[in-house]
Amino acid sequence: MTRLTMAQALVRFLASQYVERDGVEQPFFAGCWGIFGHGNVAGIGEALFESPDLLPYHMARNEQSMVHTAVAYARHKDRLQTFACTSSIGPGATNMLTGAALATVNRIPVLLLPGDVFASRTPDPVLQQLEVPSRGDVSVNDAFQSVSRYWDRIIRPEQLIGAALAAMRVLVSPADTGAVTLALPQDVQAEAYDYPDAFLEKRVWHVERRPPDPAALARAIEAIRAAKKPLIVAGGGVIYACASDALRRFVRQTGIPVAETQAGKGSLPYDHPSALGAIGATGTSAANRIAKDADLVIGVGTRWSDFTTASKSAFENPDVRFVNVNVAELDVLKQGGIAVTADARVALEALSAITYRVDGTYRDAYTRLAKEWDAEVTRLYALGHTPLPAQSEVIGALNDFSGATDVVVCAAGSMPGELHKLWRTRDRKQYHVEYGYSCMGYEIAGALGVKLADPAREVYSLVGDGSYLMLSEAIVSSLQELAMLVVVLVDNHGFASIGGLSRSLGTDGFGTQFRESKPGARGLDGERDPAPYLSVDLAANAESLGAHVIRARGIPAFREALAAAKKVDGTVVIHIEVDRYVSVPGYESWWDVPVAATSEAAGVRDARKNYDKAKQKQRRYL
Repeated sequence: MTRLTMAQALVRFLASQYVERDGVEQPFFAGCWGIFGHGNVAGIGEALFESPDLLPYHMARNEQSMVHTAVAYARHKDRLQTFACTSSIGPGATNMLTGAALATVNRIPVLLLPGDVFASRTPDPVLQQLEVPSRGDVSVNDAFQSVSRYWDRIIRPEQLIGAALAAMRVLVSPADTGAVTLALPQDVQAEAYDYPDAFLEKRVWHVERRPPDPAALARAIEAIRAAKKPLIVAGGGVIYACASDALRRFVRQTGIPVAETQAGKGSLPYDHPSALGAIGATGTSAANRIAKDADLVIGVGTRWSDFTTASKSAFENPDVRFVNVNVAELDVLKQGGIAVTADARVALEALSAITYRVDGTYRDAYTRLAKEWDAEVTRLYALGHTPLPAQSEVIGALNDFSGATDVVVCAAGSMPGELHKLWRTRDRKQYHVEYGYSCMGYEIAGALGVKLADPAREVYSLVGDGSYLMLSEAIVSSLQELAMLVVVLVDNHGFASIGGLSRSLGTDGFGTQFRESKPGARGLDGERDPAPYLSVDLAANAESLGAHVIRARGIPAFREALAAAKKVDGTVVIHIEVDRYVSVPGYESWWDVPVAATSEAAGVRDARKNYDKAKQKQRRYL
């Protein structure tokens, strides 16, 4: 037995947790991010201060941002390593809610340790305490329950033992992982207890590669053999399971083409003979046309989001069937599919024994479509639009400049959709776009997490001006961590993505441009006498945070800036303006955003007619 405070025991426990997969063993926690306040400074703060070598501490400047950094780190590490994140009570805790939701939606492990009010309740109400008239056991940390895969409040020091083990069970599970929250009352953090030595000793959690059930595998093989126009949809599970090589072998054996979700992009290199690129609402013309007529769709490691299925309109063949390979039962039964609950790599290796190959005519058809798409990407990379370049040209210049192992990080706005279509991925870890929660503000903090996970790679954060204004303080954290980033700040003076969506819905981009308030003007796109853009110098702001800033006007200058950034020892921000009205086409895709059924605006009425027509293609896959 060892007498420790609850916080000291927790730190020692976390430092002793290891994971093993495929014979490779490593610590599960790389350290702890945090911001101290009265709710954690004397508990978790003291424990980290007392034993700095056990769990390295990283000081954050925004609680949401530090969770994003931890999540990006874990994603790049294939969910085999992550960070803990500690906060005080009140606003420090609730600032982590968005990060928790992002982690859980994307199935990425992160441990959240928000401080909580006194378990004794003696000094109630304490600073920043939420009081609920009908209950005395509620705090703001109860809000984490809906966005955590496991949640507990430790009101006695001995409760830590069971809660910590339960937390680890969820964190290391390929099927159930996500945010885990342990709410820590500030008085209990400092209480002492005699903890069993076995609780504090090194513990190795073995991450299994679950094999497919033989009967389920047989049903999948039967469906594949009967298919004339099969299609594989590769999701994030292919990446996390390190299954790209197994996927290559399977498609080489069968000739089945592959489309990719946002999380699965990079499962195959862009120039692979079977690669069709992105699918769905942000998909390529090649993938979406093949999806339209596919009679069998094999989803590997995908959760079938609305962007992947184009709001259930992408697969129009009335006889289409689905095979779902996934470790999570939540996903494996979607689309009415044949369920193969298994690790992606193991399942693909088993499927590779099949004696099947697609017809030559089908292979020729998807090969032609892939070549046509590649030519379209080349065109969009070199539009030569003036006076401001198109966003696609920025993507093209960065793609041409970057190396095969460099990483591009993005999350929200119009950029992720265009990246999904246009980025020519050459490495399974080159493309890091958070699109499960599509969280504005993830871009720079996430890039920092990737850089900490893999310092040898160049990391490029692609961030719009809207996202930059939400969270940019990670620039300072990158300097603190000596983690050099290149932040490409794409400025279109507003929320261009939603502006485009608004125009398609007949509301003229209302409320999406950063303009001065003007009496008598609504500030709509297309206003005959619009107010001027706000005079906000984001480049100067980045410079004030310590970044080396390069202002690029046009694509030639942007290419020069990328080269110059290589010579700078520190984080670089390249600021470039683009034309908000020039976007990449939709390529026969659709996204279900309901349009007002009645409106006095003619544009809205027209949009509703288009919506009703598009919705006729939507179906349930049962």
